[in-house]
Amino acid sequence: MSSSRLATIALLVDDYDRAIEYFTSMLNFELVADTPLAGEKRWVKVAPRGASGASLLLARAADDEQRARIGDQTGGRVFLFLETEDFERDYRRFRSNGVDFLEAPRHEPYGTVAVFRDLYGNKWDLIQPAV
Repeated sequence: MSSSRLATIALLVDDYDRAIEYFTSMLNFELVADTPLAGEKRWVKVAPRGASGASLLLARAADDEQRARIGDQTGGRVFLFLETEDFERDYRRFRSNGVDFLEAPRHEPYGTVAVFRDLYGNKWDLIQPAV
């Protein structure tokens, strides 16, 4: 039996360069790929710096239906979960970068967590899993 893994998650954005700037400067992600495709389309991937897990494909919305979903791909629920080994460090760094946290950090049985909203309004959990 072959093994599989979740490699890439598409995130709808309005503009490639604006999204790249947000993820690399505000969340300290690295630009993994930026490859021109047909027309104005690009293959743009970002990922947490130094991580070996899944990456985000920044997919520019192509029509009105897709544009209507930017920032609301999950009906207002938390969409993505960004795990960290040092919650306090990353929480302070993100706040100083202007990341929009919707709550103060809280301690849950599964870890320390705080919900933030990205450039487009998607909700994320910054989470340090419990040991």
